[in-house]
Amino acid sequence: MSSILTNNSAMVALDTLRNINKDLASVQNQISTGKSVSSAKDNAAIWAISTVMSTDVESFKQISDSLNLGSSTVGVARVASEKVTELLQDMKELIVTAQGANVDRTKIQTEIGEIRENIASVVGAAQFNGLNLVDGSSSADMQILSSLDRSSSGTVTAAFIDVARHDLSISNTATGATFGGTAVTDTSIINNGGTNAGTAATVADAATQNITIAAVADGNSYRIVLDDSATTNSLGQRTFEYVAGTDDSVNSVAANLANQISTFFAATGETNYSVSRSDDVISITNSSGANLSVTAASATGGTAGTSAGGLGNVSSIDVTTDAGATAALTSIESLLQTSIDAAAGFGSSQTRIENQTDFVSSLIDSMTSGIGGLVDADMEAASAKLQALQVQQQLGVQSLSIANQAPQTLLSLFR
Repeated sequence: MSSILTNNSAMVALDTLRNINKDLASVQNQISTGKSVSSAKDNAAIWAISTVMSTDVESFKQISDSLNLGSSTVGVARVASEKVTELLQDMKELIVTAQGANVDRTKIQTEIGEIRENIASVVGAAQFNGLNLVDGSSSADMQILSSLDRSSSGTVTAAFIDVARHDLSISNTATGATFGGTAVTDTSIINNGGTNAGTAATVADAATQNITIAAVADGNSYRIVLDDSATTNSLGQRTFEYVAGTDDSVNSVAANLANQISTFFAATGETNYSVSRSDDVISITNSSGANLSVTAASATGGTAGTSAGGLGNVSSIDVTTDAGATAALTSIESLLQTSIDAAAGFGSSQTRIENQTDFVSSLIDSMTSGIGGLVDADMEAASAKLQALQVQQQLGVQSLSIANQAPQTLLSLFR
């Protein structure tokens, strides 16, 4: 039955054309946006996942900037620490030179002062964007944002790289010790193998002299003099001093004096004599082939030297005296170790930061690729589908046109 009110063929053709146009619009949207899921209505679940991941990618780009800034700051501190180490090595060479008896120690002290000012200049300039990690202005670790950790429940936690600061400033004050003025000539403070304080003991070749720290009190002063100037050996007369403070013990006094002597022997290449310590006893062994004169003196009423933080102890280095030049050897070793530890610490931190920067960069690439796999359109498939839909659209239009002409055939029935 034919009807002019209901054209079933036209309705079928129209419905088909509508579906084709809908699919065509979808493909054209994919081609124009490059995405198969460009909004929540395309695929709500995939859109939600990709949106969260996209925000994480943007966050990691900011983290990458933070890591680059942190690496630059730490790098400046590392370079400064390495330069300070070089300057302290130069200072050590001057101190070793000052151990000689026929050198101009005043001029050497002047050079040491110039190096000290150079160190202050390096430390003061070691800042990046106003942040200085070596000037001692703060002891708090520098925190560098390094990651955002997202748990399976969606909780996000910031992760940081902590970089320890190192104080290389010389602004902290340190004072040298003052040897006591009241001599104690018995063995109550220092015992030179049974010889009274202030009296020289002769140590034969292949013999060992044991010096015992007998008592310690604030201001007690201790002096050990080694002298082989009467022989053809090269030691000459060397003086080692220490003034005890309130926190010292017999063991710590012995350790300090033994360390001074050992450091002097090592720095000057002295092999004729050796020193060791066991608790409060300092043992000096003579292997020179000749006699060695050993004097142990003591006094009360002295003033202990004070140490300073950072490289402040460099201010108390004074090589103008024999005892000061000897003590400077021990002091410079400690200062060198401080700067070396700082350079090594900053170097390790900078390596960690750079490794994290590389990881974040790779992570951004991986996440971006993953997001693309979820939402990016397959352009080859979209192109092929577009061509097919355009043909279907043309056929659909012709089919609808034919269906719409069908009722006109009924006019022939009324002619």
